[in-house]
This record gives sequence, structure tokens and C-alpha cells, in this order.
Amino acid sequence: MIQAFADKETERLFNREPVKRFPPPVQRPALRKLLILDAAESLDDLRNPPGNRPEKLHGDRKGQHSIRINDQWRVCFRWDAGDAYEVEVTDYH
Repeated sequence: MIQAFADKETERLFNREPVKRFPPPVQRPALRKLLILDAAESLDDLRNPPGNRPEKLHGDRKGQHSIRINDQWRVCFRWDAGDAYEVEVTDYH
């Protein structure tokens, strides 16, 4: 379950409010991924659908995980005891 967001735009998108920061073609699939993350009880739950491609991140994002929205955009988050924290939709590259 999502417990905390890293930014207001991601939280607004999750709450189905208008967000200008994310391109329109990204918003719908991003919301779908946020809903999947919110329903997850474990990191293994994020393996389906396979397009999520969950990853443990490294470098300046060490301690975070991500699932893919598309080739460019990700949902990044910290996972602790079955909950997601610091959730953000980001242009990862």
C-alpha cells in the first residue's frame, strides 16, 4: 500500500486530479502502475504484469525500487514492511 508520496504531482495523479507536469500519454499508464503499487502486499506482487519490470535501483537511488511506465518513465519508491514510501513518477533517464 502506498503510505507516502515524494511529490504533490504524483499524489494528485493518484487522486485522479489534473497534473500538467506529466505528458498526457504518460498519465493513464502511470495511474495504472500507481494502483498496482497501492494494491501490492509484497515486491513479488509487482512482477505481474511482466511489463512492470521491477528493479532494485543503485547509485544515487540506492534503497529504491522502480516499475516501468514506458521506456522513459518510471514509478520509483522505497519499500518497507509491505508498504511503499517516497513514491514518485519520474523521467528516470
